[in-house]
Amino acid sequence: MSFTQSLARGSGRRPWRTVIIWVLALVAAVALTSQLLGDALTSSITFTDEPESITASNLIEEVRGEPTDTEFVVVTSEGINISDPLYAAYVTEIETTLLGLGPDVVTSVGTYLSETGPVSESGLSALLPVVVAGDGVDESGVNAEVVRDTLADVPAPDGFQALMAGPATLNSDFNTIAEEDLRTGETIGIAVALVVLVLVFGSVVSGVIPVILGVVAIGIAMGLAALLGLFMDLSFFITNMITMIGLAVGIDYSLFIVSRYREERLHGFEKLDAISRAGATATRAVFFSGLTVVLALVGLLILPNTLFRALGLGAILVVLVAVLASMTLLPAVLSLLGDRIESLRVRRRRTMDEQGRMWDRITKTVMGRPVLSIVFAGGILLLAASSLFSINKGLSGVSTLPDEMESKQAFEILATEFAGGFTSPIEVVVTGSDIPETLANLESDVAADGGFGPATIDPLSTNDVAVLSVQTLGDVNSIESQEALRHFRADIVPGAVVGETAVFVGGETAITVDFLDQVDDYTPIVFTVVLGLSFILLMLAFRSLVIPAKAIAMNLLSVGAAYGLVVATFQADVGPAWIKEFAGFLGFEQVETIEAWLPLFLFSILFGLSMDYHVFLLSRIKERFDQTGNNTESVAYGLRTTGALITGAAIIMVAVFAGFAAGRLVMFQQLGFGLAIAVLLDATIVRSVLVPASMKLLGNRNWYFPTWLEWIPNISIEGHIDEVVPQAPVEPAPA
Repeated sequence: MSFTQSLARGSGRRPWRTVIIWVLALVAAVALTSQLLGDALTSSITFTDEPESITASNLIEEVRGEPTDTEFVVVTSEGINISDPLYAAYVTEIETTLLGLGPDVVTSVGTYLSETGPVSESGLSALLPVVVAGDGVDESGVNAEVVRDTLADVPAPDGFQALMAGPATLNSDFNTIAEEDLRTGETIGIAVALVVLVLVFGSVVSGVIPVILGVVAIGIAMGLAALLGLFMDLSFFITNMITMIGLAVGIDYSLFIVSRYREERLHGFEKLDAISRAGATATRAVFFSGLTVVLALVGLLILPNTLFRALGLGAILVVLVAVLASMTLLPAVLSLLGDRIESLRVRRRRTMDEQGRMWDRITKTVMGRPVLSIVFAGGILLLAASSLFSINKGLSGVSTLPDEMESKQAFEILATEFAGGFTSPIEVVVTGSDIPETLANLESDVAADGGFGPATIDPLSTNDVAVLSVQTLGDVNSIESQEALRHFRADIVPGAVVGETAVFVGGETAITVDFLDQVDDYTPIVFTVVLGLSFILLMLAFRSLVIPAKAIAMNLLSVGAAYGLVVATFQADVGPAWIKEFAGFLGFEQVETIEAWLPLFLFSILFGLSMDYHVFLLSRIKERFDQTGNNTESVAYGLRTTGALITGAAIIMVAVFAGFAAGRLVMFQQLGFGLAIAVLLDATIVRSVLVPASMKLLGNRNWYFPTWLEWIPNISIEGHIDEVVPQAPVEPAPA
């Protein structure tokens, strides 16, 4: 008896004990989440190595002390100049009101009246630099919200407007929309999942069980993340990731196990025997599927920055909890409900023959012309992937926010009336023996270049360390700013350095560029680790060299196609017009860059999730092949018995991911769409066409395993069922 079968049988024998343990774990997790998780979340991204931008930041701290957050109040009028007394009175009232918040909220406020704040050339706009108190981006963000709320209460004269801009304000807007997108995604995902599950199972009770399991997995994973937060900062987006992945895999894993249990009951097995047999087969496949997903996600932990590590850890936690719940809690629930899972039936339950007729026709058609099927399906995926070669990678900046967000409106004024990089300039740190000469060269070269805004020397600069702030001309995360930063490092700095002076270029744009370079450097490493570990696991699971190689190739095809479609859908000036029209219909924003973290993250998530379907399908094929030795019939049997289930599971995943794509943040639109389209491609073109066609073409060579590897233990993913004589097959009547 395998360990998954033992766990399932043991949980089924003592269901109340198992359920109580899980309920206590969920209560503890909810308590941990409410008390600890909020303090552990941060919107900042920290490098765990030290690229040039981080070296510059550390040196800047020596000059300026603990980093402070400077927000900007952007005051603008429709036709009144700053010389007008009304303008001065409004600015003075803003200054007095904000300073009245006290030093615990606002440290200082600059204005043009005291020559501590710039004005535009038109004289219609003025910037009030507001130094916000707080240790770190999260604490200063809270104070920045207080400043923004207070500013909104200051009455503006007719024709005047005062808006907030700055790092903390931007982070606050991103976080606010992310929370709204999370609620939207949860609502859509759960609603569609319930409908699909009820239709697949034909009864309400059967359909509700997987959703409950998914919610339990999410709740406990959140609590575990809160515990992790005691030892490390976690990206704010970890909650989105846990919810999205938890709904997808938690529901899917339960779907396959509940279905196998119902199948065994139809064959006439007693309740506990049916639970045991489902544990030996479907639960075992779930266990290996979960391992595959985890191995794919481990690649994200390799990158030396907190964003990837937090997202990877969150996804790993919820997958592990979902697998454990499927192995123990689900059998206990099935034992308690018994045949009552058939209650509240909405349609007649179809027999296995009825469910498999369509898949039989598809399989026969595909395997009848395997070469043509492979060429046709592969051609579609390669065509979809072609846009990938035009990808521009970057990070979401203020320009990608919805138009109604105040921080975006303020930035547009900054970009028009001032230099767009006023809020986050390029920070150039100069150290060494010839600082004055190097600074003079940098200032003159920047002025002569014409690609930058004003350059100013920090008055706190010393004889040992000096800081030169250079304004960019647009969004600090735009391609234009990235290219300007690279140009600054490659062309301006080398020609300006005198003697033994060292120059380090930092600031938000530099951090973005270093992040992009880091992702590019680590991508081959992550691909190698994930593909290598997945190949080994699948080789052990199926005792074949061909099966894992073929599965990896097909998954890479579907991932590549998803990449290409994301680029064609979201990146401006790439892709056919009809795709752009479709994107507009769905409310997707056209941007100049695809999120830099997205391709690597999509690869890890998609590779793991795509393997789910391969493992479930191939486990049924292998189970049949071991019984009959007939490859063609085994492939047909595998598709016939899993087709409806995998289709339902795919629809659920697509619905969950599409729910997140329905949000307003373009980063989540890209992520949700990429995940949804990849799962859709994998569950249709790959599973329905490429898998049966390639297995027909290769025949028994699918199961090639050289004799010199026979020493490897036979772990058998398809499981071995203890023979139990069933009763006469009956339709279980709802109790």
